[in-house]
Amino acid sequence: MMLASVARRVLLLRAAGVASAARNISTEGQRVTLIEGDGIGPEISGAVVKVLAAAKVPVDWERVDVQPVRTADGRVTVPEEVIHSMERNKIGLKGPLETQIGKGAVSLNLTLRRVFSLYANVRPCRSIEGYQTGYSGVDLVTIRENTEGEYSGIEHEVVDGVVQSIKLITQKASQRVAEFAFRYAHSSGRKTVTAVHKSNIMRRADGLFLACCSEAAKKYPDIQYNDVYLDTACLNLVQDPTQFDVLVMPNLYGDILSDLCAGLVGGLGLTPSGNIGTDGVAIFEAVHGTAPDIAGQDRANPTALLLSAVMMLRHMGLEEAAGRIEAAVFTTIREGKTLTGDLGGSARCSEYTDEIIRNLES
Repeated sequence: MMLASVARRVLLLRAAGVASAARNISTEGQRVTLIEGDGIGPEISGAVVKVLAAAKVPVDWERVDVQPVRTADGRVTVPEEVIHSMERNKIGLKGPLETQIGKGAVSLNLTLRRVFSLYANVRPCRSIEGYQTGYSGVDLVTIRENTEGEYSGIEHEVVDGVVQSIKLITQKASQRVAEFAFRYAHSSGRKTVTAVHKSNIMRRADGLFLACCSEAAKKYPDIQYNDVYLDTACLNLVQDPTQFDVLVMPNLYGDILSDLCAGLVGGLGLTPSGNIGTDGVAIFEAVHGTAPDIAGQDRANPTALLLSAVMMLRHMGLEEAAGRIEAAVFTTIREGKTLTGDLGGSARCSEYTDEIIRNLES
């Protein structure tokens, strides 16, 4: 079974035309943990490795595989190899991970956030020239508290047919993500932070979150601050998303709004994402699914993971390399000559990747 799994991984990499590039990488840069993921994960991860190699980015990859591990007390965690790799490297890049649907299924994405205290999810949503949607000029960032809220996993059956799920909001986590949002806005030249909440209904829980945002705002007088109800935010986003800059919100609201915002600019296949944690740990990821129906067929679109790698490079201070790769991706999309099927073209993943590299080198 293990040999079959390894063989499948090699075939997937070859399908994307990236196996040789991945083998031949030899840099003396910072080591980064690479979680290729499931389904199309190995293909799009291979594309990223190939592009960064072509750009001569000083990154060394340490590949690890994430599978659920259940401890003696019943908790689910990730393999020790993954934990040790992230403790050493601090920076990770992750492809999509499959989560089974049904009773007892555990999300590995949630597990990674918990294990590494990845408290802030950052998702830039920006209109891409040459890729037409119903909106233009979109340039906003959603920042989502990543560790608690409705996703705390605290639920139980009160009596037959009655289930109670607890929404956990703490001052510590709310302060942490609120202060991060204002730091992010300040350091990236953003002008406004908007807190999204439902404190009119959940007066204590969302009231606490809102109070923490208001307190954080006092430390950044150069940043405008306002707040908006979740339902009003959804309405305003689909009417005119250009009125927003940075939005910060609790976990569930962030999950919903970040996907909504991705839809404004073309979908999850074009949207990067980063998870910022404590002790300098950060994992950047593609947030789309594993697409098992096209896995191994060289049809996947690696853009989301490529742009997540661009976020990662900027986080590492490699701005010049990040800018070159981002420009090559946007040029490829704008020219429209070699695009994958979901972007309106007929190119294979490997062909799209090679076109990005040509634009990188031109």
